Amino acid sequence: MANTSPPSRRDDALSKDRIVDAAIALLDAAGESGLTFRALSERLATGPGAIYWHVANKADLIKAACDAVMARALIDGAHGTTPVDRLRAVALAVFGIMDRHAWVGPVLARAPAEPPAIRLLEHLGQPLVALDVPEGQLWPTANALLSYIVGVAGQNAANAQFARTHKLRRSAFLDDIAEAWSRLDPGEYPFVRRMAAVVAAHDDLDDFLAGVDLILDGIQKRRGS
Repeated sequence: MANTSPPSRRDDALSKDRIVDAAIALLDAAGESGLTFRALSERLATGPGAIYWHVANKADLIKAACDAVMARALIDGAHGTTPVDRLRAVALAVFGIMDRHAWVGPVLARAPAEPPAIRLLEHLGQPLVALDVPEGQLWPTANALLSYIVGVAGQNAANAQFARTHKLRRSAFLDDIAEAWSRLDPGEYPFVRRMAAVVAAHDDLDDFLAGVDLILDGIQKRRGS
């Protein structure tokens, strides 16, 4: 017989960290639309009032969840023997965290002045200072890296989420793209036709890192000029 009794209250004290961890689990499972205070209350076996004691609203909770996963990712990205190694590690960490938490990219994109984005900017800026990037070039250089990492990693995560939602197989999807490109007019689209076979076999992480390395190479060459 099914147990219809209400969930028991947790004996341990409710904390903001526990609320944030529960919110992350709901966001991973169902995206922002799946994060409701009702669902959160059921998951934590508590009432909405107890949650509101720690967080003001859903928007603040989503930002806190994003900041938590970003902070954990950037701990891993803090390693590296050189500033370039650290920048590459940060980029890899962000790519991984967005791949595991597809909702992070949109949160970062719409809240550039909030703690998650500020945290990432700081982890990019410190190695750039260590590379002796001129003061007048620090902001455009950091902004270029930030925009590339968030934009490309976020788009990759969105593509993966779209594929899961529509039950698409990556290899079949890319084969269809390659086939369509190969049929384009060779006079009008010579480059795209040339890339048809490449797109069918490309690796998203390799492409992402290639872009990061292009930016880092440019930074070092400008510094040495």
